[in-house]
Amino acid sequence: MRNFLMSLLVAGALIGANAGTALAQDASAPAAASAPAASAPESANTAMASSAQAASAAEAASGASAASDAAPAAPTEPVMVDSSKISSGDTAWMLTSVALVLFMTIPGLALFYAGMVRKKNVLATVMQSFAICCLVTILWTIVGYSIAFTPGGSFLGSFSRVFLHGMAYIKGDKATTLTVSHLAVTIPESVYFAFQLTFAIITPALITGAFADRMKFSAMLVFMGLWSLIVYSPIAHMVWEPTGWLASAGVLDFAGGTVVHINAGIAGLMCCLVLGKRVGYGREVMAPHNLVLSLIGASMLWVGWFGFNAGSAVAADGRAGFAMLTTQIATAFAAFGWMFAEWITKGKPSVLGIISGAVAGLVAVTPASGFVGVTGAIVIGIVAGVVCFWSATWLKHKFNYDDSLDAFGVHGVGGIIGALLTGVFAVKDIGGFDGSVLVQAKGVLVTLVYSGVVSFVLLKIIDMTMGLRVTEEQEREGLDVTLHGEHVE
Repeated sequence: MRNFLMSLLVAGALIGANAGTALAQDASAPAAASAPAASAPESANTAMASSAQAASAAEAASGASAASDAAPAAPTEPVMVDSSKISSGDTAWMLTSVALVLFMTIPGLALFYAGMVRKKNVLATVMQSFAICCLVTILWTIVGYSIAFTPGGSFLGSFSRVFLHGMAYIKGDKATTLTVSHLAVTIPESVYFAFQLTFAIITPALITGAFADRMKFSAMLVFMGLWSLIVYSPIAHMVWEPTGWLASAGVLDFAGGTVVHINAGIAGLMCCLVLGKRVGYGREVMAPHNLVLSLIGASMLWVGWFGFNAGSAVAADGRAGFAMLTTQIATAFAAFGWMFAEWITKGKPSVLGIISGAVAGLVAVTPASGFVGVTGAIVIGIVAGVVCFWSATWLKHKFNYDDSLDAFGVHGVGGIIGALLTGVFAVKDIGGFDGSVLVQAKGVLVTLVYSGVVSFVLLKIIDMTMGLRVTEEQEREGLDVTLHGEHVE
């Protein structure tokens, strides 16, 4: 099975390379088509023989200049502005959203995952989320933010914000100035940096659920550091920076269906395949040791997700409110979708089932939250709950891979569902764009191939150089004691 999936990835890489060539040719077509139009003004100027026409042209140019002065063009890169340009309402909401999304990882995700592992691995699990929070903050400050959210090429931004060079706040006696991102002109760039940092933190932290109980802590740090720079930042640039390849192609991702969830989900699947199964998988009981912790963590994720989705409006406005509404609705329907699917097939609804369904709904509505209406949110929620239950049970056992905490089954599959259904249910009057399933599928395919292949290569390199997996003795004793010298009583 592993060899089969690897073959699929190699084939996908070749397909992606060919598709990239074709898309590059498509992208150049508009420029070529515009070349004849560029010569039209020269012909018009030649035809203007009379002074009256020349005067008319001058007046038109003067009027255009006046209009330009009255309504300056939107910035296309970070710029310095007067503090009067900053919205205190937007800034207050985004500061709140930063705290909410950070709250999703520590303590939300940490507790959600910690409750689902065996008692001997609880501290190792929460340690992974906390350490990733610190590691990604450092890397995002040094270079991650710069290559993700500054203008540049189709795949990477520039190095203009390395070590946050150029990001400024200057309080003067008569005027205060500060920098803003071209992607969020009503809030300080420092706040936008912090908001996007929280996304960069939780994405690799989600991956840890796939390899719980068996990866070395040192190898985990190396993999996550490299992955955040080589995989996460380029995908974020391609999807969310206007000059990015997928953004230019029209891919819709309001808050991270492709950038966060599909990205993390497929990387998690690669971790499962490269590391192999846990010792005793399928023969020993590996039930969650404390579902109360998991329920608390899932509840924190739900609350924090309002900052995740509604915060992605980057404003305290009606669209943020509607994104919050669709997030709540989809989550509730998904939780019940999973619960009833489990109730029908297994005879009893479980706590683990309803909280997993809620997370699946949160995942699936993420790319759609700022683009769909109530009907779309309901359908997305129901489909995500039922299909993610199927993927975490039947699909995983059918293909015999050990996705410990269903990182791929919930985040990978849920992200794909949400991304594709965004193309079905996007409402132009809400988000400003019509959806296209084919365009969304392009975003899904590119993310799966790029993240999957690069993650696999990184894992193999780390395995050959320093080793990925703990020894069988360490795994049986538990990672809390063997890796960290601590344990839970």
